[in-house]
Amino acid sequence: MSLSKEIEEKTERLLRLMSQAGLGGLLVNSQANFSWLTAGGTNGIDLSRENGAVTLFLRRDGVRFLLANKIEIDRLLTEELDGQGYEPVEFAWEAEKGNPSIVIDTAHSLLTEELPLGSDLPLGGDARLVDGAIARARYVLTDTEVDRFKTLGRDAGKAIGDMARKLEPGIREREVARLAIDALAAVGAYSQVTLVAADDRLKRFRHPVPKDLRWKKVLMIVVCARRGGLIASLTRIVCDGPIPEDLASRTRGSAYVNARLFDGTKPGVTGRELFELAALAYGESGFPGEEHLHHQGGATGYRTRDWVAHPLSTEKVQNAQAFAWNPSITGSKVEETCIAFEDGIEIITATPGWPSIPIEVEGRQYLLPDVLSR
Repeated sequence: MSLSKEIEEKTERLLRLMSQAGLGGLLVNSQANFSWLTAGGTNGIDLSRENGAVTLFLRRDGVRFLLANKIEIDRLLTEELDGQGYEPVEFAWEAEKGNPSIVIDTAHSLLTEELPLGSDLPLGGDARLVDGAIARARYVLTDTEVDRFKTLGRDAGKAIGDMARKLEPGIREREVARLAIDALAAVGAYSQVTLVAADDRLKRFRHPVPKDLRWKKVLMIVVCARRGGLIASLTRIVCDGPIPEDLASRTRGSAYVNARLFDGTKPGVTGRELFELAALAYGESGFPGEEHLHHQGGATGYRTRDWVAHPLSTEKVQNAQAFAWNPSITGSKVEETCIAFEDGIEIITATPGWPSIPIEVEGRQYLLPDVLSR
């Protein structure tokens, strides 16, 4: 599938959404949805915001518009939307600052029918929020997205593995984070989430934002690598010298839970069923109740998690949907990204040559990352 066909397929999904919801047009402003709809483009400047700097407007008849201020419009048309058929609609940056609903007002003026507008984010007007419906339109990856995702996962797994192998005890967590970010940048990726835990912090905190603590014995590195909008998540743990049995046991337990989740990630299975599967696996591995101390992960793609498995989740696994499971047992964690297909999952973030834990579930073997002893 070519990129143009990928974009047409996604456009058709949104046109169906508009028809079902009775909308005259759909505004796409979030950075995640912009990347999805444009097959890897970006409208992001300030990455601390979910909102992008410009808005795509898809009208019910299939005509596409770019709504943007004078600062951004030429760059977006040239570098992000070239050949995609967007008609530019420009307004002054002063007008944008002075009128919070200028995007909505402009979209209304472009309608050919008096029908409601839909939007993926609040844009200061009367558009109906339909982000959940747009998210569901994103879940099934196209063939070209699958290829890009696999390449991203391969590059991220190798980059972080190569970086982790070179680390020396005594380095601070913040420096490890910088090295991880640099390693991903070298392959054209951005670290959307970067967590680092040295020694006791690994035992205490599930989300260890890097601090100035120096690594002595055990170090965990977590990244969510973003490229072309797609996000691949992985965790790697390094130990200086022999691996303590307690750490080895907790890592094997986390790997077992991950393998059970991988095996259960099949089209039609609900988030609730996957959570129950994880809870059962924790008990079987000798660590009951750990599922209550941190979420287990879930669907991914253009957000780090589109939905998380939990006891009330009714979301269902789709064919060709990406998942990042991150089971953890206090003091250890295992995390890889995979894509679910009808015939089983494919892990995309494996690190070449990294020690692995083989787990067999229902006759199928899964290789999960072990602790690297250096």
